[in-house]
Amino acid sequence: MKASEIENLSLEDLQDKLADYQKQLLDLKMSHAVSPLENPLQIKMTRRTVSRLLTALTARQKEIIA
Repeated sequence: MKASEIENLSLEDLQDKLADYQKQLLDLKMSHAVSPLENPLQIKMTRRTVSRLLTALTARQKEIIA
């Protein structure tokens, strides 16, 4: 998910997407622990997407408070 796509999401959508990507990351890590993934870079890309979502969520929450 690109940063430009994340900017257009509402606060609730950000939280939903974050939960989805965190679950996906956990599933990827578990699958990779059992047997190697076909594309282990999926873990890296998903982790970065989670980080982008967390950053955007924190920024939005600070905007609301301020």
